[in-house]
Amino acid sequence: MATQEQALLLEPSGELRFKGPFTDVVTADLKLSNPTDSRICFKVKTTAPKRYCVRPNSGILEPHTSIAVAVMLQPFSYDPNERNKHKFMVQSMYAPDNATDNQESIWKDAPAESLMDTKLRCVFEMPDGPQQSPVSDTMSKATDVGAHYSENTFDDSTATVKPETQSPKKTGASGEELKKLSQDLKKAQVEISSLKVENSQLKDDGIRLRKVAMNETVSSTPTASSHAPTTAVNAFPPVVYVVAAIILGLLIGKFLL
Repeated sequence: MATQEQALLLEPSGELRFKGPFTDVVTADLKLSNPTDSRICFKVKTTAPKRYCVRPNSGILEPHTSIAVAVMLQPFSYDPNERNKHKFMVQSMYAPDNATDNQESIWKDAPAESLMDTKLRCVFEMPDGPQQSPVSDTMSKATDVGAHYSENTFDDSTATVKPETQSPKKTGASGEELKKLSQDLKKAQVEISSLKVENSQLKDDGIRLRKVAMNETVSSTPTASSHAPTTAVNAFPPVVYVVAAIILGLLIGKFLL
């Protein structure tokens, strides 16, 4: 049990509110401020470490600085009839002279009388709907005796706060993901260029085939002039036959007379 009064200022100081729907991550902000002239180590613990992600969950606050801690509730199926018993505890102590970013040994060897802590309740509420009533102070004190606070399992990072106020950094895509996206983009551009060349070739082939078909159609169509000589040749033999018959008749007539 902590024997000293909490030196840090917490905002909010009594409860963390999470507003649904809870189908996605819901974040509640917790501001820690150090109003003293000393460095203070802090650590954020919870009774439900698998349900929350806290960033940062520990660190060192320089004198007269503050830090914003993001408490992220993981998605879950919300039941308004289920009583919420989740709690958080901000534990702190004045940093020893040899305090570094690696605080595991510092907290392990810290005497119990040097620890300070503040407990916060978690409240769930739905938009435009009934919120889950927080437990009363009497009930909170009674049930907190058996509460077990654990360090957050999602984030083991620590933070050292410089004289200026800091807030959690939003992480973007990793370098490997960006590299993969760049490779996929290059592949897509190559495929598009290949499709454009193929499309151009198909257009050229279509134009060439149409020209060949038109030339074959023109060459196979007969012209009027090509039939004229044939008609004349076909018409000539009957005239010869008629003349020959007349001459033959005259000759026969002369012999008979």
